[in-house]
Amino acid sequence: MRIGIVGAGMAGLSCATALVEAGHDVVVFDKGRGPGGRMSTRRLTTDLGEIGFDHGAQYMTARDPAFVARIERWADGGHVARWAAAGDDAWVGTPAMNAPIRDLAAHLDVRWHRRIDRLTRTGDGWACHGDDVDAMPFDAAIVAVPAEQVAPLVEAYRPDWAGQARATPSDPCWTVMAAYDRRLPIGADRLADRGIIASAVRNSSKPGRAAAEAWVLQATAAWSTEHIEDDPASVEGALIAAFTEDSGVDLPSPIATSAHRWRYAKSGRLGQDALWDGARRLGVCGDWLPGSRVEAAWLSGRRLAGMVAPPA
Repeated sequence: MRIGIVGAGMAGLSCATALVEAGHDVVVFDKGRGPGGRMSTRRLTTDLGEIGFDHGAQYMTARDPAFVARIERWADGGHVARWAAAGDDAWVGTPAMNAPIRDLAAHLDVRWHRRIDRLTRTGDGWACHGDDVDAMPFDAAIVAVPAEQVAPLVEAYRPDWAGQARATPSDPCWTVMAAYDRRLPIGADRLADRGIIASAVRNSSKPGRAAAEAWVLQATAAWSTEHIEDDPASVEGALIAAFTEDSGVDLPSPIATSAHRWRYAKSGRLGQDALWDGARRLGVCGDWLPGSRVEAAWLSGRRLAGMVAPPA
């Protein structure tokens, strides 16, 4: 079959990879400029040069045997490495969190800068409509985007799925990236649950990163929800102030900062691996179905592929 997938995050690329391995012709569309999504990396220009920050997912765990095998292949290729600060089963992309996404995308037909805003039935197939897409026809369509973006695409054909997506919202997260001109006097490389800060990570402690002192501060879901429409500058000030106060020592002012608002940061959990309508050849995958982890997103995509093309 010729299959169109909307969304080039971990779930969409995992699904696409498995479908290509099964012999299908797959095209993946994504509105982003390149690989990453919630595993993106941002670079800031400073007096010390460019400094990178993993400003989305900080690490991933590998527990399911299939994902452990995938992680081991990435490790052999230099795309991931262990990061002890987050636990014995924690891994990070190298040299940045988006490295596994880049590796998957490199072997697929991914069309970046392509926002799909509508799916329509064309006889027994589907057409994807959106920016610079020109109603491309497919035998099957798969939606691999956050829950909030699923409903508009599937509502006309599976209103029950649209309702499930609306009932499984994501939590937002304000993230602040801060670079310093010296190592901060903080012993731990990862701090959690510190007031309004859910996570504070010394990004420069991860394998393969530059030595420049770089911290990623992520606010709690409750604080982010309350301040979701705040000005980025005020968010930077609030999180850096909270970080400084929690440290209990005088910290230098950062030499560069930036704030990023993730409206759909941590997915909900519907409790299913994936959704597949074999009669219509329409499917949905993503971490909002089985749970909010990178591993869950990969497994969701893989399992949907198995529903589309069951093993012989």
